[in-house]
Amino acid sequence: MNFINTFKMQILKKALILVIAVFTSAPIFSQEKSLTIEEAVVGQYRELYPEYLTNIQWKDAEHFTTIKSYRNIVIQELSNNTVDTLLTLDDINGMYNLTGLDSLRYIVSIHWINSNTFYNLQNNVLTVIDIDKKEISKSIKFNENAENTEYNPFNQLVTYTVNNNLFIHDGKEEIAITKDEDLGIVNGQTVHRSEFGITGGIFWSDKGEKLAYYHKDETMITDYPLVDVTQRVAKANNTKYPMAGMKSEEVKVAVYNPKTNSSIYLQTGEPAEQYLTNISWGPEAKFLYIQVLNREQNHMKLNQYDAETGAFVKTLFEEKHTKYVEPQHPIVFIKNKPNEFLYFSQKDGFQHLYKYNTDGKLIKQLTKGSWIIDDFIGFDQKGLNMLVYSKQNGPLEKQVALVDLKNGKSTIITPEMGQHTAFLNPYADNFIDGYSSIKVPHNYELRNYRGAKIRDIQIAENPLKDYLLGEMTIGTIKSADNKTDLYYRLITPPNFDNNKKYPVLVYVYGGPHAQLIDDSWLASSQLWLFYMAQKGYVVYTVDNRGSANRGLEFENVIHRNLGVAEMADQMKGIEFLKSLAYVDTNRIGIDGWSYGGFMTTNLILSHPETFKVAVAGGPVIDWKYYEVMYGERYMDTPDENPEGYANANLSARVDQLQGKLMIIHGAQDPTVVWQHSQVFLREAVKKGILMDYFIYPTHEHNIRGKDRVHLMRKITQYFDENL
Repeated sequence: MNFINTFKMQILKKALILVIAVFTSAPIFSQEKSLTIEEAVVGQYRELYPEYLTNIQWKDAEHFTTIKSYRNIVIQELSNNTVDTLLTLDDINGMYNLTGLDSLRYIVSIHWINSNTFYNLQNNVLTVIDIDKKEISKSIKFNENAENTEYNPFNQLVTYTVNNNLFIHDGKEEIAITKDEDLGIVNGQTVHRSEFGITGGIFWSDKGEKLAYYHKDETMITDYPLVDVTQRVAKANNTKYPMAGMKSEEVKVAVYNPKTNSSIYLQTGEPAEQYLTNISWGPEAKFLYIQVLNREQNHMKLNQYDAETGAFVKTLFEEKHTKYVEPQHPIVFIKNKPNEFLYFSQKDGFQHLYKYNTDGKLIKQLTKGSWIIDDFIGFDQKGLNMLVYSKQNGPLEKQVALVDLKNGKSTIITPEMGQHTAFLNPYADNFIDGYSSIKVPHNYELRNYRGAKIRDIQIAENPLKDYLLGEMTIGTIKSADNKTDLYYRLITPPNFDNNKKYPVLVYVYGGPHAQLIDDSWLASSQLWLFYMAQKGYVVYTVDNRGSANRGLEFENVIHRNLGVAEMADQMKGIEFLKSLAYVDTNRIGIDGWSYGGFMTTNLILSHPETFKVAVAGGPVIDWKYYEVMYGERYMDTPDENPEGYANANLSARVDQLQGKLMIIHGAQDPTVVWQHSQVFLREAVKKGILMDYFIYPTHEHNIRGKDRVHLMRKITQYFDENL
């Protein structure tokens, strides 16, 4: 039986009503194999992952390259499906050896500078390769301890961090941009615990004239010990972990000028405890724009700063909300209009794009509707339209849309259902559309910027076609407030018998910035969930209120009361499960990690009559132990919201445990620190409550690498023995 259930969505444009129909597909393959635990855990990302293209790069407007098997750079023409080898790993290593560089074991990625030249940044070596001459035209071998490496082809400088300082290398010498001796001063790295869309700490201007970087002072934050037991005498590796309501880090933004080899600080002002988010360079590198958020996270100012002097110029506009404002995207200057830019905001309830000028005047809200714009892709050739990722077809899909910059009309240009990724060529007249869906493992197509299909590039086969897997259904239930449709995913065992009674495994996350169910291959599920269905479980997941991509009200309903609305929605899912004749209501288990660990523990404590077994990984137990940026956004501080923190403190309710609970934690977890589950365990011991507990001594927030199989085997065994 084919494990994929097809479903169709139809947007009734005038009423904006989402309809899902679920159909059972007929068997089309001979399916005899069963998954092993190794295949279910690591195979999903290796041999059982649909074939995909690696490092898609446009060489020029008519040619693009990919890397095949990490050994060959292959090239294709826009209108020709012939695949030719441009360079092999042996070719590149021949150039490396002639230059005195160590050979590469594989090619990770390349980046085209122009149609004849690309650069490779690998093993702390930068090489620029001329493909016409088949030679290395430039090489820089830099510090072996370098991290956060970047190359700027405009000024031909490599930028990187070593420990807490920032450096550049011009090919002749290493130049220290910062020289802070105190390790509590950190330069050129992410700040604010990588919240607010922050993914790095180094920001070159468009043509490499100047470099902005984060400067973080965390000397005032108490050291938090992460214990390394691999030493003869266990060693405390201290990290800085500001908890909700406690002293937070202080961040500045500096600007470095390579010509003068000097830095200035932007005058971002007081208070020192504020969030400097989404740094954007203006045209010609004259100004920097920063979305400055107060610590309370309910008031954002878009500020302009002089990049030469660091002086504050003006606040263009402000955005406030009674709960929180959450900037996630830098502003984007409009092509050919240096005084106009695009701003992402949820201020009308859904994330949309707004057009402003540099005086701070709102020109137009470009996109509108009960759906979100997910991200910006690029402008067309003339700068009259832009490509964006849109959920205009519903929250399960991510489509490419063409938006008219004048009237805001948004048109979906990727006709196939699913999750799409666009690779736009340099002239913005064509793009590669990579997508998957519940029906499609992974396809790549060439399209022009209006969406017309040019040709197929690659169609991946179903890597699971020989496996006997359970049937998957995507459907909806009503939320606990009966106002909203919630999406669920249900997987039944292979050779399902409607007259039998099956145990249920509920897999949960439930927190912000996550969506467990969408229209992608396997509907975004872990293959391990199909493995559990194969073992005889009905496997169920629902995206409750508080999760992502459904608008601001859907998400911020959890504010100051984490676990309340989410748990109510999860119990609506349990009501649905209990309505199914084949569900054994006396054998329901639940599993989740991180926020899902919090939800798992909360549910088995709050509803002991329902859940017989639970496995909680890396669980948040008491939100006062969680970090300041995330914690205060959703809960405010413990002093401001004592009732909310008390209600969400699971260690205070340990005596409600009746079923079987196993908590798993990485002993060096820097995200949900080990203290959470140890406090819970201590309370269980004090009150004579029996539970199970498992530690991974050298692991952080999740268990990765070869030990991942051990983790999932342990979880599987626990459910098999107790459910």
